Amino acid sequence: MEIKEIKKIAVLAGSLRNESLNRKMAMELSRLAPDTMDLEIIEIGDLPLYNEDLDEDPPREWTKFRNRIHGVDGIIFVTPEYNRSVPAVLKNAVDVGSRPYGKNVWSNKPAAVISVSPGATGGFGANHHLRQMLVCVNSPVMAQPEMYIGGAGNLFDVEGKLTDSKLEDLLHKFFRSYGRWLAKFVE
Repeated sequence: MEIKEIKKIAVLAGSLRNESLNRKMAMELSRLAPDTMDLEIIEIGDLPLYNEDLDEDPPREWTKFRNRIHGVDGIIFVTPEYNRSVPAVLKNAVDVGSRPYGKNVWSNKPAAVISVSPGATGGFGANHHLRQMLVCVNSPVMAQPEMYIGGAGNLFDVEGKLTDSKLEDLLHKFFRSYGRWLAKFVE
């Protein structure tokens, strides 16, 4: 029997709200992940805003964040949609990780994007805007399955557990696809 190495996957949730649907989804992803993936939610809310003037002596939060992303095999982004884009906190995390020039921690990290929204379009705009940003920082983004999760206000029970078995099946399909995507980039 072949023993598969466990891949370390960072999960970044783009919403800071305590009852965030995106945080609930991130937690459920951790629960549903296959045993070949070790998912860890990495907090981004404490990252000071990116300012190039601080690159020579970066805030410790930046250094800690960059080191954590550097140490993972891949990244799953879970984002809401704010004004047809991603929340500022998620854009800031992308910026912090991509700098200083030549030290981009996102480069060659296989990524996947899941947008979660109470609205009908499932965060379509944010999903595609984030994909565009990730291309710019050289993070290859999985194309399929596209994950736009709408109506998310009705998908979780009071403990934050998914109540929709069809969505749970889709997330298992997502993980199978993401596992194949990771294999293309990570030994």
